[in-house]
Amino acid sequence: MGLSRTHKTANGVSTRWVSFFCIASFFLGVLVINRLWTSSDPVKINEASSVQTHGRKEVHPLVNCDKDTSVEAGDILSRVSQTHDVIMTLDKTISSLEVQLAAARAAKGYSNEGSPMVTKPGIENLKERPKLFFVMGIITAFSSRKRRDSIRETWMPQGEELKRLEKEKGIIMRFVIGHSATPGGILDRGIEAEEEQYKDFLRLNHIEGYHELSSKTQIYFSTAVAKWDADFYIKVDDDVHVNLGMVGSTLARHRSKPRVYIGCMKSGPVLAQKGVKYHEPEYWKFGEEGNKYFRHATGQIYAVSKDLATYISVNRHILHRYANEDVSLGSWFIGLDVEHIDERSLCCGTLLDCEWKAQAGNPCGASFDWSCSGICKSVERMQEVHQRCGEGDDAIWHTSF
Repeated sequence: MGLSRTHKTANGVSTRWVSFFCIASFFLGVLVINRLWTSSDPVKINEASSVQTHGRKEVHPLVNCDKDTSVEAGDILSRVSQTHDVIMTLDKTISSLEVQLAAARAAKGYSNEGSPMVTKPGIENLKERPKLFFVMGIITAFSSRKRRDSIRETWMPQGEELKRLEKEKGIIMRFVIGHSATPGGILDRGIEAEEEQYKDFLRLNHIEGYHELSSKTQIYFSTAVAKWDADFYIKVDDDVHVNLGMVGSTLARHRSKPRVYIGCMKSGPVLAQKGVKYHEPEYWKFGEEGNKYFRHATGQIYAVSKDLATYISVNRHILHRYANEDVSLGSWFIGLDVEHIDERSLCCGTLLDCEWKAQAGNPCGASFDWSCSGICKSVERMQEVHQRCGEGDDAIWHTSF
């Protein structure tokens, strides 16, 4: 019956044989795969292991940490120090080039604006300017001929010695004056005749007047920095006694500094009352009544470095001018990175103060009377002050800067 018969598929192959072939195929596949695995994987594993080992050798070479760490640290610090020095040198070079460029622009602009008696545009401006130590501008007026003569007879070299001072010491000295409201008039002709005799004037493109001192000072620095390449520019009044050797020695101590403002620093009251000397019309800008000015150098004598003189020249059209010249100058440096140097040897009193210091072997750089804002009766007393407070006429030639 049906129980004893073998079942067949539709194509005549029995299910028994189908099951046999399936089982055989399964075992055959397992056998082949195992053989392939065992023959290929060791090679790949060895290759991978070799690559990893090689990588470790490259990334982590054998280093003697105890010996080389200190050497590498020292080398790194040395290179950092060298890099810092190079950066500082480049910074100074760039700063110097910027100052030279600004000075050149100022000189060009001023030569285009100035009058013939201020500058001589043309080939002369293109010449290489010699490097100087300082320029001293003695602020004077048309009515101050006797004051100028008292200075010429005492502390200011004349003639060939004035030229020698420039050549050997790098020091320029000039009386600074503008022109009258009527150029070419009798006042201007008098200065021209005096200049022909002494050759010691610097003429400015400026109309003279007592209430124009701030403007005159500004134009002086602009003109001087355009005409001469110096480390310092000095402004001094024509009723002050000066020892050139001591002034030079004082400036030499600050020669390597970029922006210095040297003088006897003060902070006087802001005078709001009209009619008084040194009245400040813009007193309200300084706060409440009774306030004091910011710290600034007294106007009898002060010095600024080349960078600051160039700054004044470049920005002269936008720098505000107060009624008092020394206040104006101090205001121009507010907000700048400027070193204020309070040099008390530039404001000795006469006669006992400066005489005592001269006898002690430490003469003053400059002397005047605070009560007169200069030497009282300077025309009559300049010779006496020079004899008792002077450093000696030959001191400047024996002083090394």
